[in-house]
Amino acid sequence: MKSRKKSSDNSPQPNVRSYSRFTDYDIHLFKAGKHYKLYEKLGSHVVEPDGGPTGTYFAVWAPSARNVSVIGNFNGWNRESHHLYPRWDSSGIWEGFIPNVGVGEVYKYFIVGPSDEGLEKSDPYALRWELPPHTASIVWDTWYEWTDQEWMFSRFQRNGLKKPWSVYEIHLGSWMRSPDAPDEFLGYRLVADKLVPYIKEMGFTHVEFMPLMEHPYYPSWGYQVTGYFAASSRYGTPQDLMYLIEQLHVNGIGVVLDWVPSHFPGDMHGLFKFDGTHLYEHSNEKEGFHPDWKSYIFNYGRNEVRSFLISNALFWLDRYHIDGLRVDAVASMLYRDYSRKEGEWIPNQFGGRENLEAISFLKELNVAVYGQFPDVQTIAEESTAFPGVSRPVFSGGLGFGMKWMMGWMHDTLKYFEQDPIHRRYYHGQITFSTVYAFTENFMLPLSHDEVVYGKKSLIYKMPGDEWQKFANLRVLYSYMFTHPGSKLLFMGAEFAQTREWNFEQSLDWHLLDFKPHQGMKELVKDLNHLYRTEGALYERNFEWEGFRWIESGDAENSVLVYCRRGEVGEEKLVIVLNMTPVPRENYRVGLPYHGDWQIIFNSDEVKYYGSGYELNYAITTQQMPWQGREQSAVLQLPPLSALVLKRFNRKAKFW
Repeated sequence: MKSRKKSSDNSPQPNVRSYSRFTDYDIHLFKAGKHYKLYEKLGSHVVEPDGGPTGTYFAVWAPSARNVSVIGNFNGWNRESHHLYPRWDSSGIWEGFIPNVGVGEVYKYFIVGPSDEGLEKSDPYALRWELPPHTASIVWDTWYEWTDQEWMFSRFQRNGLKKPWSVYEIHLGSWMRSPDAPDEFLGYRLVADKLVPYIKEMGFTHVEFMPLMEHPYYPSWGYQVTGYFAASSRYGTPQDLMYLIEQLHVNGIGVVLDWVPSHFPGDMHGLFKFDGTHLYEHSNEKEGFHPDWKSYIFNYGRNEVRSFLISNALFWLDRYHIDGLRVDAVASMLYRDYSRKEGEWIPNQFGGRENLEAISFLKELNVAVYGQFPDVQTIAEESTAFPGVSRPVFSGGLGFGMKWMMGWMHDTLKYFEQDPIHRRYYHGQITFSTVYAFTENFMLPLSHDEVVYGKKSLIYKMPGDEWQKFANLRVLYSYMFTHPGSKLLFMGAEFAQTREWNFEQSLDWHLLDFKPHQGMKELVKDLNHLYRTEGALYERNFEWEGFRWIESGDAENSVLVYCRRGEVGEEKLVIVLNMTPVPRENYRVGLPYHGDWQIIFNSDEVKYYGSGYELNYAITTQQMPWQGREQSAVLQLPPLSALVLKRFNRKAKFW
């Protein structure tokens, strides 16, 4: 990468040729908000026009600008030497071809706004940026010789809603760092060498990367994006990220990318007041400024902005082979009064609080994504009861494939934080989720947001002594993996990280030298295996037919019993949870049908750091009606445990 240097030569140089990659139809789509591949047109592209010398075509949208020039190392950052040409069609696009500028050149746009102010702006469509804290764009390409064709051809068989989704959420900069250089990041390629075998060993089906788009402020965790089309240079080149994704795919692991269309920061080199006006954001702060994140809200009613955002979503699916997008902060997009007091927001045209432009945008986004990439998923982080988030657009929904089940997460954690002696009084909190579990296609998240800012790590949310803390967390994970819905677990939780997550440090991998943490890792590994191999746990994750309560009302003993059923009627499991440290001797459970059953999973096993409470793993039903079933069996329930039962004789009628 070349270093930046200033020039003392300010004389004009007619070095930009008139050239365009846009057709009239492109312009029509752009102005209508229907151009979904703007990354092929806007930005910087190395070309060889008309057999002439190789150079770079630059194109930028700045409709209110009085002048736009390209500045960079190639011209000594001279603002007068390389002026772009405004298009004649009122599109607001400035463009031009500069010979002998190629891959690796550092540049910005110098924009003279309508009030004659001069702005140095990075390229919104740049494919690579300088390493922060530097902020210039770099001419680059996304050429890569992919070897993941087998995954791409068959991923529709793994990404569907009737397939297992067990997602490992990762912040790339703090998952692991070198013990010899703890202040330095592992790059995309070094991470690949360590992450891929680990994910494969643990049995997760997908990884979800917290935002990898370029962001100037590392403590934002990637959620304050400036370079929407650029993989963060902190970890390497775009091709290095492609290698990481490719290696995950080759090993049968899907990749979800956190995507942030809800807001952007006010850094002056970024999108804010890009051409001297409020181009990407609203001009009125009651619509355009986000009070929580001190950032700016996209103007979803502006067609060119919609094209920018939808093009960006498709870009990652197209050029980086991403298998899904987790869309951040959807609730903040849906409501004009989100985090605002009375008088601090502007109602919509009908006087309501819904952001109609954002709702329309989200629908259009999902139609575009699934129209062009039907084998991916979009996942909404949406924390309200907005109806139909994961229902098709044609039936009135927003069109997402899945939605985070935030209510389940909060209720579950509140329940498990209670001392077990008091859980009888909170029993409804742990059963309530099944009242609405099938109103959306829910993903159950235990995410990064729950282990920062004084909330404590998951293991330290649990009550009791050390053994009880680990036993409680084992039950929580067992409950999560057997509850309807797809799954998401934040990094470190799989081995019971004790510290809160710190984005400045590696996870505490040394904890795996200790048996309690080894046991937790083994438990999560076995839960993933159970989840992936038992169709009853995922085939009907989003259907009432896939779940039945057997016992939901035993608050006195804090015991839950329920069934899971797959596509084949008799492929079913019975799950029994004992939420207290008191063993339950001779606990009778009603079972769906007669015959021999077997315990196929026990969270209290010694290999998980459990008590090893003695059990009879083979169970035969008795002709005694119980809990609404015609037959039942007596079980021994270990303290703070989860048992999963399965019957192997499949001739009997389903419940």
